[in-house]
Amino acid sequence: MSTTKPVHAAMSQFSVAGSELLVGGLPLGRLALRVGRTPFYAYDRALLSERVRHVRAHLPPSVRLHFSVKANPMPALVQHMAGLVDGLDVASSGELKTALDTGFDPAHVSFAGPGKQDAELSQAIAAGVCINVESEGEIARVAHIADALGIAPHVVVRVNPDFELKGSGMRMGGGAKPFGIDAERVPECLHQLAVLGIAPQGLHIFSGSQSLKAEAIMESHALSIELALRLAGDAGIVVPGLYLGAGFGIPYFPGEQRLDLAPIGDNLQEYMARVDAALPGTRVSLESGRYLVGEAGVYVARVIDRKVSRGQVFLVTDGGLHHHLAASGNFGQVIRKNYPATVGNRMDVLERETVSVVGPLCTPLDVLAERMDLAQAGVGDLVVVFQSGAYGLSASPTAFLGHPAPAEVLV
Repeated sequence: MSTTKPVHAAMSQFSVAGSELLVGGLPLGRLALRVGRTPFYAYDRALLSERVRHVRAHLPPSVRLHFSVKANPMPALVQHMAGLVDGLDVASSGELKTALDTGFDPAHVSFAGPGKQDAELSQAIAAGVCINVESEGEIARVAHIADALGIAPHVVVRVNPDFELKGSGMRMGGGAKPFGIDAERVPECLHQLAVLGIAPQGLHIFSGSQSLKAEAIMESHALSIELALRLAGDAGIVVPGLYLGAGFGIPYFPGEQRLDLAPIGDNLQEYMARVDAALPGTRVSLESGRYLVGEAGVYVARVIDRKVSRGQVFLVTDGGLHHHLAASGNFGQVIRKNYPATVGNRMDVLERETVSVVGPLCTPLDVLAERMDLAQAGVGDLVVVFQSGAYGLSASPTAFLGHPAPAEVLV
């Protein structure tokens, strides 16, 4: 009988039985047969649920947890997450449809993004979701459309703070940004809403994401709450909701450590007392995407050729950057680094070699792993790229060179 053992390093959330990686409790080879083709993305529902439980265990009980659909808009995954979180955050009419199809309460769905079209604003108003207004012009358009429809809009003011999340992979606040209304302009915008007869449902402050530094996240949360208290106090308004970007990151590369949520939760607990005193009845919510789903997903491609070129071994697969742009290093990396990867059906093979895993596209950018130490593999074997549950398929140029799109499964 085969025994189950943990996988090392960044892949430790998955297990191994004999020679095969287990995803959703299924051996990889059997899962590939069930999917019917390669390449494919697979998301482990048990890991998704466990990650939400992990986050809730460290947050103050009164803090609500929202899932950012842009991290992974696969409908089945969003449906699963809808049963676990308190809110869904979307950034397009397509994501809005996916969120509403889950049956989630529209009042707890928020619609963000700096370039919402009139048709999207009409959809959001008709659906009864919260619109994160990102400019003074958008406020005027929302008011005009709502008046024409005869439906009162639900509006949250997104604030561009005068600080950023230090050490973050993606900085969304501080300086000149297309996102949100500059903090110094927010009082005037709140006055504009009052004149229009629109009561704001809250403030949204998002300074950055993909941080592995607890201290930086704690500072960002503290500054965000202080800013919200000041803006609400100066405007003399009731703020039903305060929406904060979590900023939680996941480790991708060698040397990176998992984020410790304990001090972040303790810090929030201290600030909740201040919020309760200054803004009684205000709900505080954290928005997270990558942290909730990123480590629960894998991308699987099959080796279709093994070749040696001037002493270097190449495993050529049926998948590549057109399916997983981030793993290829072409989605924000300045210096290319390998995502964690393995040969998923040769987990017990002791013979190792340095290989490059490349895709079928006619470009030198189509690299999934460069000079990486992997189990010796050949044609028909399955290469697995970990940390693939967020910003994978939907963030990739699937139409490039006309290859078929990969499958997606939730197991």
